[in-house]
Amino acid sequence: MEAILDTAKLEQLSPQNSQLIIIDQQPQMAFGVQSIDRQVLKNNVVALAKAAKVFNVPTIITTVETKSFSGPPFPELLAVYPQAPILERTSMNSWDDQKVRDALAKTGRKKVIVSGLWTEVCNNSFALAAMREGGYEIYMVEDASGGTSVAAHNYSMLRMIQAGVVPVTWQQVMLEWQRDWAHRETYDAVMNIVKEHSGAYGMGVDYAYTMVHNSPERVTHGPVLEPVAAG
Repeated sequence: MEAILDTAKLEQLSPQNSQLIIIDQQPQMAFGVQSIDRQVLKNNVVALAKAAKVFNVPTIITTVETKSFSGPPFPELLAVYPQAPILERTSMNSWDDQKVRDALAKTGRKKVIVSGLWTEVCNNSFALAAMREGGYEIYMVEDASGGTSVAAHNYSMLRMIQAGVVPVTWQQVMLEWQRDWAHRETYDAVMNIVKEHSGAYGMGVDYAYTMVHNSPERVTHGPVLEPVAAG
């Protein structure tokens, strides 16, 4: 029997064909995360949000039970989108809220990139419903999401992958949006995100800029005092 190839998922993500939804990136939800270091999680979520802003990718921020339980979204995330509406919900499944459905439909884009907490609840339920009822393609950002245990996260990712969700990482998404370093209009902004959020890769970029290309350091600082032998 000949396999059926889903050619829509072979099309790379681009700033023109995708949108981002950030689900429940809130303190109380993060407190329960055990599948990824929580500081790394926040770093990755903020980096993804910054990348979406650089490429003008439509971004939805939705929260659950902010005042009664979960608290407001990470301040670092809100600083990226200070004017964005926050779509508050009661349901664990974002698809159950009409505001979310309307925001997704408004863009006319079927490729939906998802970063959320928790993987096994809010991400899983949204992904399956949006695929089944809305006909969306879901791209789950594995390292900008988290579950209450490694097993909960991993098996939820497996369940979604079996259903057709595409697993990605935040840096993969950003570089897929960039695609070509000849796109100079976004080059510097992407490299700034790399320097701030990409760990050893960012350190390497800083090193190459200053030590190989003799570029000025990224930050200004006080004078460097030459060594003086004691005694």
